[in-house]
Amino acid sequence: MKAITYANYGPPEVLQLKDVPKPVPKDDEILIRVRAVEATKADVEMRSFSFSVKWFWLPLRIAFGVRRPRRQILGGYFSGKVESFGKDVTQFCEGDQVFGAAGLRFGAYGEYVALPASYTIVVKPSNMSFEDAAAVPLGGLNALHFMRLAKIQAGDQVVINGAGGSIGAHAVQIAKSMGAKVTAVDSAIKENLVRRMGADHFIDYTKEDFAAKGRTYDVIFDMVPRSSYAACIRALNPNGRYLSGNPRLSVMLRSVLTTRLTDKTARFAFARESKAELLALKEMIEGGKVISIVDKVYPMEQAADAHRRVETEQRLGAVVIEIGDCGVDLPSE
Repeated sequence: MKAITYANYGPPEVLQLKDVPKPVPKDDEILIRVRAVEATKADVEMRSFSFSVKWFWLPLRIAFGVRRPRRQILGGYFSGKVESFGKDVTQFCEGDQVFGAAGLRFGAYGEYVALPASYTIVVKPSNMSFEDAAAVPLGGLNALHFMRLAKIQAGDQVVINGAGGSIGAHAVQIAKSMGAKVTAVDSAIKENLVRRMGADHFIDYTKEDFAAKGRTYDVIFDMVPRSSYAACIRALNPNGRYLSGNPRLSVMLRSVLTTRLTDKTARFAFARESKAELLALKEMIEGGKVISIVDKVYPMEQAADAHRRVETEQRLGAVVIEIGDCGVDLPSE
């Protein structure tokens, strides 16, 4: 099978399109013919091994390869079709159109991926294409997790800081579905995107600091690693909730003190990415509450361009790689 691989950490050019062995599913696994995969910021950071949040650099390096990557096929969030499955699998049928998450197994940059049937994989929404569905699990699962953690009530004033990213754009939609009034914060190029997602107000962070405007909010969901923690906490109403989706170590420590010593709550708990949450997202999509956020779709042979698009931070939604027959190979090693 064809797969986008990388044998060394480095720039987008390290991505190679190669022939690799097709995986064989174990007794508890399903073999998925991948149709589309999101090129995520996590993929880009793993490829280059450069992270915006630094505290987990060393444990990740030890886990995933000190000198070169142990797992050479990236791709954690995908859509595709069930090709076959092991003898212990009962919840899937051949031909099922699915979407989901590969977790730390990765592997969805290949034409086929074998994953345990217990993973966060469910039948994809009937009203979404494979490309649109592949753009949901990362942003949607994390956004749903944090919006539920925020305990949003109808009428709450909610800030999404970093609203133009995959997680932020889903958070805007989910917060709106909960009845919130949403202020989206990002660069001006993202304004049309977040307003299409339902944002009531927009702040261009290059011109204004939402936390310094004198307004206060019930919930601040912060996806920006370098934002001021103290300023965000000051911008909360009494009993306000602050949630960090990209916490620095200092934010993790300070959030415990904020929650214990003040009337405000600060949380950073990471998403479990469960099947129940993905099924809830599917229901929201089929009910018209969550729509596609795809920015651009690239063929496999342009995977390096897809990664460059993610790196520029100019994307208007999710960048997706279509997995299938390719006419031109990437450079060979």
